[in-house]
Amino acid sequence: MDIIFRTIAVIFGILLVLFTLFSAVKTLVIPRAMPDRISGTTFGIIRWLLNIPLRWARNYQSRDRIMIYYAPLALLSLLPVWLILVTVGYTAIYWGLGISDWYEAFLLSGSSLLTLGFARANNFIQLNLVFSEATLGLLLIALLIAYLPTIYAAFQRRESAVYLLEVRAGDPPSAVEMLERFNRIQGLSRLHETWETWEKWFADLQESHTSLAILVFFRSPQSNHSWITAAGTILDAAALTQSTLDVPHDFQADLCLRAGFLALRNISDYFNISYDPDPRPDDPISITRAEFDAAYDQLVSHDLPVKPDQDQAWRDFAGWRVNYDTVLLALAELTMAPQAPWSSDRASQ
Repeated sequence: MDIIFRTIAVIFGILLVLFTLFSAVKTLVIPRAMPDRISGTTFGIIRWLLNIPLRWARNYQSRDRIMIYYAPLALLSLLPVWLILVTVGYTAIYWGLGISDWYEAFLLSGSSLLTLGFARANNFIQLNLVFSEATLGLLLIALLIAYLPTIYAAFQRRESAVYLLEVRAGDPPSAVEMLERFNRIQGLSRLHETWETWEKWFADLQESHTSLAILVFFRSPQSNHSWITAAGTILDAAALTQSTLDVPHDFQADLCLRAGFLALRNISDYFNISYDPDPRPDDPISITRAEFDAAYDQLVSHDLPVKPDQDQAWRDFAGWRVNYDTVLLALAELTMAPQAPWSSDRASQ
């Protein structure tokens, strides 16, 4: 009977170590969005713990001061979780291979993983396992250390554009305000360059925020900034330009819109956010006709050229907005984004 239990312990230990190793590979190495149970559970527990003080937060500033710790804490918690699981796995293996009791097996496992050397192997098989555990421990630490610069490089690229948007779209960012400022300062013809820049930004966002999903929760250095409200502002500005402004059609705005809603959809897929992948142009959106009419009148009052058929402009705008409306609002709520028109102001906070 003892042999059976020890055999089961060895099998369990091997599976747990492999499961943990694959978790690290999926999280840190594979450049693709791959949900992982260990990472997901760790992030979920950290979020659950932060929800306790969040219940007492009465305004956005209080919530932001709490949520700013979420992504760093969740990321740093991964390493001890992986190391603990590896320790448990090797403890089971050592006990299954003949260590007298669980305590001695645990001492050998902890000493090997952390390369402390105060416990020694008794035979050749155990010695090889000690070497493999020490190597695995160093590998996990090295992977996380190498992972951090990649995260912060992507974060800096994202935030540079978000910060510059304040100059062009106000604070909080507004699509209508952005179009007014371009018309007043640079001219609407310069919007073509903006659509090019943000198409590339959306492409980078899709790659970085799916392969490095924790980036979704890294908050901007300024509490009133957010990558998701910036994305919503650009998409709404492009949609208003194509639907409402009486200017020559710019294919680059179409490409920016498509790159944007595809990026938000792919990020939403990772978090299992449901949406209609092929919506009808006349499907309902969160923007009301009254809100659109108010934006239309504001553009007119600031001497922007608008299309005379306001009803058709509304239908065209809604036809663009329906592609990203659901995912934009869901991501704004998920990240507890600051208030901004037509995005986080419709999420329940």
